[in-house]
Formats: sequence, C-alpha cells, structure tokens
Amino acid sequence: MSKAAQLLARSSALRQRALARTPGGVHSNVRLSGSQVFIDHANGAWLYDVDGENYVDYLLGQGPNFLGHAPQPVLDAVTAACGRGLIYGGQHRLEVEAAEVVCSSLGWADMVRFGVSGTESVQAALRLARAATGRTTVVRFEGHYHGWLDNVLLADSGGAWGVASAGQLPSHLQDFVLLPWNDTERLAEVLDERGEEIAAVIMEPVMINAGVIEPREGYLETARELCSEYGIVLIFDEVISGFRLGIGGAAGRYGIAPDLATYGKAMAGGWPVSALAGRAGLMGRFGGGEVNHSGTFNGSVMAMAAAHATVCYLRDSPPYDSITEHGTALMAGLRDLGAVHGLPLRVEGLPMAFHVSFGEADVTDYRSLQKLDLARYTQLSASLIDHGLWVAGRGVWYVSARHGPEELEAALTRFDKTLTDGA
Repeated sequence: MSKAAQLLARSSALRQRALARTPGGVHSNVRLSGSQVFIDHANGAWLYDVDGENYVDYLLGQGPNFLGHAPQPVLDAVTAACGRGLIYGGQHRLEVEAAEVVCSSLGWADMVRFGVSGTESVQAALRLARAATGRTTVVRFEGHYHGWLDNVLLADSGGAWGVASAGQLPSHLQDFVLLPWNDTERLAEVLDERGEEIAAVIMEPVMINAGVIEPREGYLETARELCSEYGIVLIFDEVISGFRLGIGGAAGRYGIAPDLATYGKAMAGGWPVSALAGRAGLMGRFGGGEVNHSGTFNGSVMAMAAAHATVCYLRDSPPYDSITEHGTALMAGLRDLGAVHGLPLRVEGLPMAFHVSFGEADVTDYRSLQKLDLARYTQLSASLIDHGLWVAGRGVWYVSARHGPEELEAALTRFDKTLTDGA
C-alpha cells in the first residue's frame, strides 16, 4: 500500500473502531450528521486530521475555542493549577478568583455558581426562578436552544413543536409556553393574560444557535419591562453569546440586564465549564440550602483555572476588535464570492458569529429563517470540509481570536475552489 493510501485509510480505520464501541461512532448526537474525519491535533485556528489534511476552523468545537485551539495562557494556568490537585471536595482560592472576575466583567451580576455544561446551568436557572416566584410556567421561544434534557428539548415538525427524541416524555414540556421570538406584541399579550402564573421568560438574547438573529430594536427592553411589571424572572441563555459578543456578552452589548443568565462556551478557553450568574436576591437561595444545586465537578481546580485565565485575558488583552475586523472581512468576502458565482448566497449576523445560507428573506425569527434554503447550505458544508474549511452544517460560522490574514486568505480561496468545483 502506498504512503498516500495509508494516510487515507487512517480515518476510516478509526471510524470502524469507534462504531464497534460507541453508538454511531460519536459521543454526542450533534456529531452524527457532521464530518466523520478524525482530528489528530489543533492549533490556533487550524485543525489537522489523521490523514494529513488541514482545515481552517470556523466551527471552533461548536463555539468554545474563542481564543483559538490550545491557547497558551489557559494551558499554562490549568497545568500549574493541576499540579496542586484536581478536585478537593472542598473550596479553594481559584473558585473565589474566578467568581470575582466573572461577576466584575459581566457588570450586572452579583453572584455566580459554576457547573460543567450549559444544559445543567439552564436547569438550575429554571429551578431557581420557580422557587423564587412560586410559579411553574415558563415562556420560551421558537428556535432557541436550552439543552438536551426532556423538559427543554424541542423539535419542529412542520410547524408543530414537540418532543425531539424517542424516550422523551411529552408531559415534561407541558409547563412551557412557546412563542415566536422578536414579536413584542405577542409577548405582551401572553404576559398580560397569564403573567401571574409565569415564573420565567427564557431566551437567547441573540438567537445564535439558529440563524444568528439579533433582537429587534426595543425587544429586549420591552421583555425586561414586562418581566419586572409581572414579577417574572428574566433569564438570558448566553451559553453561546456570553463573552463572545463582548466581555459583557449580549447583556452588555444591548444594555439590558436579566435577572439570571447562563454562560459557557467562550468563558473558559475550550474547557468544559458553565455558569449561572444573577442577582444576589435570587442566587442567595442556593446558599441557604432552600434550592438545591449540586455537582461533584462544579468548581474543579482545572475548570476554575481555565475560566479565570480566559476571562482575565479577555479583560486585559481584549481581542474583540481583531475578531470584528476578521469577521466583517470574511462575511464580505463570502458575499462577493456568491455574487461572482451567481449564487443566492446569504451571509448575515455578527462578525464574531454569523450565518451562511441560500435565499432571500427578511429574517427576524425562526419562522422567517425557514424561508431560506437551509438544506442547500447543509450540502455545501460537506464540500467545504472536503476543501479544507471546517464548518457546521446548520450554517453558523464562529470567529476566534486566532483568525487573522492568513486564515482569511485561506478561507476565501478554499470557499472559491469549492464553488468552482460545482458544490
């Protein structure tokens, strides 16, 4: 067998071994429909697979690698901290330091509790809101993602929303009211009718998970005013947007403070850490034992070292200008290539996270997003990966602090080659 053939066989061989021991060969169902290439290592904004190919990475591990892969300040901090132990079953200094820098950077939050995944921090937020209000109903929005557990996972089946998985109990979704997002009048109408039974309104303040759609002017302000009026806890799910849209996240970008907010992804340089931040009057209910929030791995030494180092870096050496510059240039370049090739390519969103699709529509919510040809882009994404661009099939592109001129040139060249080859 030639050396080239040996290289091409490596990913395939690993795939077969994975299928023998792991359902679907993956450890998250999100990856079932993604590329089955096996990665050997990553650095900065690049991935390198076991077959010797490289990719400019605009998926960033579904968002967490905001500082790029293997950021040295985070690696150094975690390595040093781990030398003193990993999990103590007791408190340590880094927990305090991480909590302090997260709260001070967010600006609006008084207190924080750390977890491991965004899914579990969302659950803590919902439990806390229900405990504080004595109510059970929660308002949420079409297309917004809040984790994979039974009581939050939703699927759209031709406009009918319901369970997304076999084994998921429909009854667990009964305490939610589902509304179209960005519709101020509809939100006001529901809160006026049912405000006294609603514990919380939870939303992605920017709908990044599906379409990277910004809130309409005045929408977040109205949601804040209505929640205050009816004694409802306003929860921002900033697991994706937090620390990515600015060190203050979407709350800082749009100047609207929620009562509670969840964070993850960009907060810890790729390390699995989540957080629930909020007002002292709410968060204090955990501290008194009234509301339970637990987890063996919460506040682990390595997690706190990663979160502290990442947020300190974002505070002291903010990369937001360079990320904005790169993202803006990349979006413009992709649009230009679409025009050159005569394709109805749509590139919209924010420089640090944007959405690529086909079609023309005024997209302000999930329903209008469905007017685009999303399936066509999903097909294109597979060809982009074959040409060395690592992207998500759902159209969201993430930009990191390590994307620069070299990556921009490579991305546009490879995108152009993909279109030229007829993808």
